[in-house]
Amino acid sequence: MKLIDAIVQSHAEIQAIRRDIHAHPELCYEEDRTADLVVSKLTEWDIPFVRGLGKTGVVGMIQHGSSSRSIGLRADMDALPMAELNTFAHASTYAGKMHGCGHDGHTAMLLGAAKYLSKQRHFDGTVYLIFQPAEEGGAGAKRMIEDGLFEKCPMDAVFGMHNFPGVATGAFAVKSGAMMASSNEFELTIIGKGSHAAQPQNSIDPVMIAVQIAQSWQTVITRNRNPIDPAVLSITQIHAGTAINVIPDEAKLIGTVRTFSMETTDLIEHRMREIALHTAAAFGAAIEFTFHRNYPPLVNHEKETAFAIEVMRAMSDEDNVNVAFEPTLGSEDFAFMLQHKPGCYVILGNGSGDHRTKGHGLGPCHLHNGSYDFNDELLSIGSSYWVHLAEAYLKPAA
Repeated sequence: MKLIDAIVQSHAEIQAIRRDIHAHPELCYEEDRTADLVVSKLTEWDIPFVRGLGKTGVVGMIQHGSSSRSIGLRADMDALPMAELNTFAHASTYAGKMHGCGHDGHTAMLLGAAKYLSKQRHFDGTVYLIFQPAEEGGAGAKRMIEDGLFEKCPMDAVFGMHNFPGVATGAFAVKSGAMMASSNEFELTIIGKGSHAAQPQNSIDPVMIAVQIAQSWQTVITRNRNPIDPAVLSITQIHAGTAINVIPDEAKLIGTVRTFSMETTDLIEHRMREIALHTAAAFGAAIEFTFHRNYPPLVNHEKETAFAIEVMRAMSDEDNVNVAFEPTLGSEDFAFMLQHKPGCYVILGNGSGDHRTKGHGLGPCHLHNGSYDFNDELLSIGSSYWVHLAEAYLKPAA
């Protein structure tokens, strides 16, 4: 692994930053302390910045040379609304809040790269350091874009990175095209007519209609969708009734849809609405149906993915770069940035949890788990990757 010596020498400092952020987790759009810490470090290293994009977002700007070319490097900052089970020294000090997805490590890795790039400017152009809020359900990437991210920071391409437990420590994984799924939520209310359960003839039973619709919706996946195009339609909540002997007036179906293309999302939403509307009408009921699109699919661009793979292979062993990564049905709001700019999102292996010190929880070291902790061995690896990527992308003309 070709790590940058100066970054390795700064490991203790960057680790201290990471663990400080971990001990003080902040939820989406509440990352004021984290943003202040980022700003203090950028100021210390003489890096200009802008604040307020996406409410709590920060973008550092390192310019060198005369080239107009530019690259964006993105790290997310927010934590999760969950309790931490770890009891080691840097465990969360805020009840019900935890960095259970490693955004503390992502922020620290980008700061490690920022420190080096500010002092050793072996590039020609501009590096934008994007510290993004609210990835965990708040669509912070979208809000930064709406606040003028790409107008105020006109980058040619943008790159993202996320740690991934279960992948060997320091190994990279990436693929061109769809890498993560869209995230969509639906809620269906079936409006029937209640009655005594012993007199069902007087009712329009929304519970039975809900059962019919729930079963029929699965035909969208098995009969309407192209079988080689992965998609999931999961009903995760059913709400109806309050008494054993009462047929209720209403029933609700709530759940999620995950796809790898906007076209498949369009198809599923359309068919769900049609099936619900006509099934309910056949029984004399009405419906209210909402389909909320949270995050689009994350689709890596071919050219930028090939470029990122070259950088990864140059700094790591061939066997340490997996270019056949199986797409995940999890979602990631970096997808919004890739809708506006070419770029690539890569996975960095967090290992199996062996790195955790005494005092970790008894659960697995998985993302969104109370026993998770970011592997600090990745700090120098991630920071070095960001630097190698920026320097290669903005390589001075010969």
